[in-house]
Amino acid sequence: MKDSLMEISFHIPNSNTQFVGDENRPPAQIFRDKIVSMADVGAGAEESVVTFEGIQVLTPRGRYSVELHLSFLRLQGQANDFKIQYSSVVRLFLLPKSNQPHTFVVVTLDPPIRKGQTLYPHIVLQFETDYVVESQLSISDDLLSTKYKDKLEPSYKGLIHDVFTMILRGLSGAKVTRPGKFRSCQDGYAVKSSLKAEDGVLYPLEKSFFFLPKPPTLILHEEIDYVEFERHGAGGSSMHYFDLLIRLKTEQEHLFRNIQRNEYHNLFDFISGKGLKIMNLGDDQMTKGVAAVLQGDDDDAVDPHLERIRNEAGGDESDEEDEDFVADRDDEGSPTDDSGGDDSDGSDSGNEGEIVAKPQRKELKKEPSASKKKPREVDVESSKNKKQKKKKDPNAPKRAMTGFMYFSQVERENIKKSNPGIAFTDISKVLGEKWNKMTEEEKEPYKAKAHADKKRYADEVSGYKNPQSSSKWSQPMEINSGSDAEYD
Repeated sequence: MKDSLMEISFHIPNSNTQFVGDENRPPAQIFRDKIVSMADVGAGAEESVVTFEGIQVLTPRGRYSVELHLSFLRLQGQANDFKIQYSSVVRLFLLPKSNQPHTFVVVTLDPPIRKGQTLYPHIVLQFETDYVVESQLSISDDLLSTKYKDKLEPSYKGLIHDVFTMILRGLSGAKVTRPGKFRSCQDGYAVKSSLKAEDGVLYPLEKSFFFLPKPPTLILHEEIDYVEFERHGAGGSSMHYFDLLIRLKTEQEHLFRNIQRNEYHNLFDFISGKGLKIMNLGDDQMTKGVAAVLQGDDDDAVDPHLERIRNEAGGDESDEEDEDFVADRDDEGSPTDDSGGDDSDGSDSGNEGEIVAKPQRKELKKEPSASKKKPREVDVESSKNKKQKKKKDPNAPKRAMTGFMYFSQVERENIKKSNPGIAFTDISKVLGEKWNKMTEEEKEPYKAKAHADKKRYADEVSGYKNPQSSSKWSQPMEINSGSDAEYD
């Protein structure tokens, strides 16, 4: 690995006779001027083109002043100072966090920077999503019209993460990767997950997967041997979560755990569409066959992962769908719902995408005595009706969110950070108390989002026709945005 010299110190003793100074120019200054005149070491003293103060950097962790120079990037913090040549910058990633106040900008390096014995191939910066800046570049008109023509502008104004990315791209020439076509159930670009006991988000990108923020893990599609959807192994929570195993051609494995079950179909469809190999029913099987199955009618389709889980659970399952997996469940919003998906208490998010079928319990029947044996009348008709369960139309409009839900999405992570180890139920309690103490003016931005979402839902419902209802009995869908009245 190639290292860059950042700093070197010399001591000039008072007894020296070679570098004699005066009050205006001490011996150390004379010695420095001598070195600079003989060696090409003046580039580090060049003025920065633009500086972003107080930026939160997640890896290497700290708050830094980020200076963009003509030939290098500098991270200057209280304890650490990194100088990175633009020739080391491989790619930039601009990755928004859905319904969160922050946006990731990742600078991928080759070779990586080093702090002690730790290597950092990715610099993960976190910007405030809504923060607007105006930056004037300290660069000559000659350079702007020649070397950086069509690459840089004299000044920029906009969201801080966009301005930073545009200037760094213009100076370094690195390409920028943004989210592709994948959307989660929360209409975001990533799914919540954990890797090596660290919580984060997994971005399914057009040519790679990227887990952030720690440890930042980039997996190119071309490096993948196969992926496998696995049942989550943490007891009862397996009903609400699943794991995604990605095995590389080098036989290295990455296990992304605690993914909400309602993200299953979105991930499965995305991975299938990319032509990646998926392990199904214990065999290596190309995804073309799986994609063909998923494209069929919902009533006749066979989910290969669900089928494998059922086989593992045992073959005596009833054809009746388990009560926990009724597809048309659409629970009303509640003060603890923020649609952010932190279902650590096992609550159901109300979305489709069932992952694990719970095996039907076998009850031990006591044999009654001969004197007590009586024929039991069975209402066959009611039994049949009991088994018939209405399935939700996947194209049905997504229910509107309340103002409290939007507020919870923003504040949940802040409460976790300020209260390490806080229980999930306590988070919900704190959110509710904080919301009740807010003034109407403070609630207004969240209410505005809720009203806009309610209008969106009403518009979509007005043009929606449930294909499962006959024309004779079809009725307009009831518009209900959840518990707006209580927490509006």
